Amino acid sequence: MVKIPHIPGNTPISRSARQYMNHLSVERSLSVNTLAAYSRDLGKYLDHLGARGITDPGAVTREDVASFADYLEGMAPASVARAMVAARAFHRFVFEEGATPTDPSADIQPPKLPERLPHALSVPEVTALIDAAGLGDGPVPLRDRALLEVLYGTGARISEAVGLTMDDVDLDGLTIRLFGKGRKERILPLGTYAEQAISSYLVRGRPELSRRGSGYKELFLNQRGRPLSRQSAWTVIQGAADAAHLDVHVSPHSLRHSFATHLLEGGADVRVVQEMLGHSSVTTTQIYTHVSRDTVRQVYAGAHPRARS
Repeated sequence: MVKIPHIPGNTPISRSARQYMNHLSVERSLSVNTLAAYSRDLGKYLDHLGARGITDPGAVTREDVASFADYLEGMAPASVARAMVAARAFHRFVFEEGATPTDPSADIQPPKLPERLPHALSVPEVTALIDAAGLGDGPVPLRDRALLEVLYGTGARISEAVGLTMDDVDLDGLTIRLFGKGRKERILPLGTYAEQAISSYLVRGRPELSRRGSGYKELFLNQRGRPLSRQSAWTVIQGAADAAHLDVHVSPHSLRHSFATHLLEGGADVRVVQEMLGHSSVTTTQIYTHVSRDTVRQVYAGAHPRARS
């Protein structure tokens, strides 16, 4: 049983908050970390209402809920939005349970977050990252180089890459099979660099790692011969970024972002990139077109005689 974070107080609204937390734990089976986040946000919300003299959920008005965002002034926009979502979910719960006659938060929307453009590495930075991952002798550098070539060469999510099995790679047909969200399958072409890196790993690296384990089918194995985890793959990327002395932040998604951005900058159709990324909607993919437009503006500013005075 997951331990429910305690919400103090013996007012009607604090008791309702504890009932809501119990609902999240028992009926929705949320994780410990998610429950803790809800508890912190609800605690702030109850403090806000308490400062306004409100101790009963039935006394909360729309203005009380809306002013919670002002109470959170100074927090990061994402934290404010998350706390507002928690407050609205709490009111929806007590209304549906019949504890209040109305839901005062029904028409309140959380603040809109500023659009965050994905960070893409430059081609030289990608090259430096992959070269740094493949430095040294033995099966691990061969594995690390193959992993990064797959991530950049196919735009795979980190979870998709570590989930690859031997059967998912067709070196003769130069294709790779990925399983995305909801186990949705997509088959992508393998570029020359990725194909060569995988071949080298399969011939000179994976057999040695496999002998240390129990015959796992996953393509990428750790030093004990077991399937490489997402956390370990993240460590590989971070280690390569440090070794390459990159001055930019590199995350597990950096190579996926770079894959999409470089394709679009090279003239690929956004719907083709959508299919390759496994996005269900082209709207999700179009965020990368903003990055490409920035590049177009930079080229224009530097090349056109009338671009600047």
